[in-house]
Amino acid sequence: MGILKEMLMSSLLSFAVALVVTLAIGPVFIPWLHKLKFGQEIREEGPKWHKKKSGTPTMGGIMFITGIAIAVIITSLVFAANGNFDKTFGRCVLLLLISLGFGMIGFIDDYIKVVKKRNLGLTAAQKFILQVALAAVYVIVLYLMGVLDTSIKIPFTRLEWAMPLWLYIPFVMFVVVGVVNAVNLTDGLDGLASSVTAVVSVFFALVSYIMFNELGVTVFSMAVLGGLIGFLYYNRYPAKVFMGDTGSLFLGAAVALMAIDLKIPVLLIIVGFVYFMETLSVIMQTTYFKYTKKKYGEGRRIFKMSPLHHHFEMCGWNEKKIVAVFTVTTLALCVLAWIAI
Repeated sequence: MGILKEMLMSSLLSFAVALVVTLAIGPVFIPWLHKLKFGQEIREEGPKWHKKKSGTPTMGGIMFITGIAIAVIITSLVFAANGNFDKTFGRCVLLLLISLGFGMIGFIDDYIKVVKKRNLGLTAAQKFILQVALAAVYVIVLYLMGVLDTSIKIPFTRLEWAMPLWLYIPFVMFVVVGVVNAVNLTDGLDGLASSVTAVVSVFFALVSYIMFNELGVTVFSMAVLGGLIGFLYYNRYPAKVFMGDTGSLFLGAAVALMAIDLKIPVLLIIVGFVYFMETLSVIMQTTYFKYTKKKYGEGRRIFKMSPLHHHFEMCGWNEKKIVAVFTVTTLALCVLAWIAI
């Protein structure tokens, strides 16, 4: 079997399994979450009309995480049986395991918020330390596998920068932790993080398949795509279930790690522009509020509310419109990123 045909068959298998498993879990898992009363608590500072979402089951990310994990495992076993399992699939499994680690951090956070009724979950310091440690583990494992490549592609050129290891490790930590938390902030409307990340997954699947012939990333990205499409059936407006930090941290790690594996993390600024702007809006809002409060005695705001999707809500946009615009924007920027490679 030729490499391209093998990649196509394995990616389609991965997509199909993740999609079917995620769809099949929903009718059982969502009622179970209802029974356990694992409902989302809506924070007071959010839009008032979001109060009606209070009680909607959260931790739904477990659904697509399960689908993705089963898809990657089955695909790996099928091609291992054909004698084709090598370091390529090993890297695919590594992408899954590290993403699962971030999903576990999110699960602990969700559990504390939902079950222990502590609305803020893990402290910022606890999440940061755990996330940095997992990012470091990823680099260490790649090094031990003998496949660590510190090269970074420079957008709109054919140049690559071979970063020294002492700089590459903190760079990877910064990218992973930054993207993970950016995706987490994006998960604030029904279907928003799912839709945007589905488009990003298509981008990585096409880039890894057509440009780089990276089987591991192709299989993993197609599994993520299948899982998200299956999840969107339940997560689109009005959502029957939320992904929670369990899902958003997993997705953030998956996006960051795929970009790093393909040596295009710089392109995340373009591909993940929505994630970037969601984060930037929070930073700008918080910084300006503190500055004006200190200078004028009262805090002032740049946006009507942050993250950015809430600003558009306060401007009168409904959730469907925001999700559609952010998703189409991501699609357009993925085309630009394709040109930049």
